[in-house]
Amino acid sequence: MNFPYVGISNKIKNNNGLVTAIGLLDKAITYITVFLYLAYLGYGIYIIPQDGGNLLYRSILVPGVAFIVVSIFRKKLSMPRPYEVYGFTPALKKDTVGRSFPSRHVFSIFLISMTYLQTSVIMAVIISVMGIALAIIRVVGGVHFIKDVVAGAVLAILISVICYGILGGVFGLIMLPF
Repeated sequence: MNFPYVGISNKIKNNNGLVTAIGLLDKAITYITVFLYLAYLGYGIYIIPQDGGNLLYRSILVPGVAFIVVSIFRKKLSMPRPYEVYGFTPALKKDTVGRSFPSRHVFSIFLISMTYLQTSVIMAVIISVMGIALAIIRVVGGVHFIKDVVAGAVLAILISVICYGILGGVFGLIMLPF
């Protein structure tokens, strides 16, 4: 069974309040996540005397390199978006052609969540819940397929486990709160 992108998008577009709400939520979650990431980097700077800069280094290097690699990967794939495939105007304002898979918004928020997991399980959970909400918004808004947002989240979690857990653990650089 296919997800009813056109029907959902039309229902949302027929309700101006709903269009405004999902647009605002999409932007708010994105900006809040950027703010939280910058705050986390500020924390990393603050604790340099205690950890020699390891947290800050990991928290810049892993997300930075991963974001670049995922951006290049999705540009090479250039998978179409739902509104391209089904020929409708999405509820979220977007006119990009291709570059749908994986969702970089969802990838980024889950990568930031896993970055927070180095020191705060509570913040990681809060950001992950925001990530789930963002994934839903991006799908019902018509700008991503379900596979795009799932792939974004899974890639972020896998990269984090490998980089923060396995590689960081092997080199003694991991700092988990448990």
